[in-house]
Amino acid sequence: MADSTVERLRAERRETVAQIETLGQVVEGIVTAQTGTATDDEHDPEGQTIAYERAQAGALLQRARDRLVAIDRALERVADDSYGRCERCGRPIDPERLAALPATRTCITCAAARR
Repeated sequence: MADSTVERLRAERRETVAQIETLGQVVEGIVTAQTGTATDDEHDPEGQTIAYERAQAGALLQRARDRLVAIDRALERVADDSYGRCERCGRPIDPERLAALPATRTCITCAAARR
């Protein structure tokens, strides 16, 4: 596998780790802000906003964590020389798809079939 692919995956990994750290701080800040405040999400107009922000930040954090797992798996596939092959059908993944989604595990045909 080309060194540029490994470097790109490593760069995306670094960015994702930084994003996880930032989002973790955001979620922690929201939780800390709520601690000690007697908010009733149902009746307090601010409560609904805080709950929404916490849920949204939590979802973004989980998505970033999932992305980190996908990147780590892609780096494992590079190491065992299976990177670039579809995990479902075994055929090569189109290079354009890999350029757009370097951590992808499936070809476009198999990805579309999952929907």
